[in-house]
Amino acid sequence: MSSVRSGFVGLVGAPNVGKSTLMNQILKQKISITCPKPQTTRNRILGIYNTSRCQMIFVDTPGIHRARDTFNKILVETALATLSDVDVVAFITDVTARSMDLDRFAVQCMEKLTTPVVLVLNKVDLLKDKATLLPLMQRYTAMRPFAAVVPVSALTGDGVMELVGELEKRLPEGPRYYPEDAVTDQPERFLVAEIVREKVFHLTEEEVPYATAVTVEAFREDPEKNLIRIEATIHVERDSQKGIVIGKGGARLKEIGRQAREDMERLLGCRVYLGLYVRVQKNWRQDRRVLGEFGYRLPQGT
Repeated sequence: MSSVRSGFVGLVGAPNVGKSTLMNQILKQKISITCPKPQTTRNRILGIYNTSRCQMIFVDTPGIHRARDTFNKILVETALATLSDVDVVAFITDVTARSMDLDRFAVQCMEKLTTPVVLVLNKVDLLKDKATLLPLMQRYTAMRPFAAVVPVSALTGDGVMELVGELEKRLPEGPRYYPEDAVTDQPERFLVAEIVREKVFHLTEEEVPYATAVTVEAFREDPEKNLIRIEATIHVERDSQKGIVIGKGGARLKEIGRQAREDMERLLGCRVYLGLYVRVQKNWRQDRRVLGEFGYRLPQGT
């Protein structure tokens, strides 16, 4: 049997730079939810890319930012914990961003890192003047040495396979960690909860998406009917948020359910019955017990 390269690639960067979009583009499948709003990703999510030559395990992480409250500190802690657990880091930046402040902060967080870091300049398709790319590269490479610099568009796929090649040659040789047909390590219950949360992000505004968590209460398969019955709860922090999620006459909740069910049926390959409920869990983002129940990893020592 010929040897393969196999290892973990951490996707890190500031919020909303396109980490999840990049992973989905590489896998040609939607594993991590996406939204124009920042801080959509909350957990470390693995996406597994297989070829005859390699198995590349991408770890999608929450955006690195200056966190102040308990919940956001957990998100940043989750992202930074990835740095020491992977074989290569893909540091993703948004070339259209007005400020490099959060990128500088992320680079400072990687100051003592000995793992190879590949700089990924994302959203080049949105650059009006491509001549600005070279000076931008120089500004980043002045911050720290990078193993490689690759401009890409995670949305269109431009440059993405070049990036995959740069990452692959920095992986160690070794056995595959997962079966060749695996695309993620996450259970289906987690993925369907994330689909519901994505629809809440898309269909609500202001603070509501960030005050929302989703738990799956039931996941029952009925093979004879080619049907899966799913019941999920959307948790919010205040009664006013509950009213927004439900909408006038239940219209918004119905639309969240419709869009989520369609995505679930594509993911699961069968018909889905989806029951959605909305529950007020006062200030759950500040309650460590509830955060643990909802599946969020608490920072060490807390």
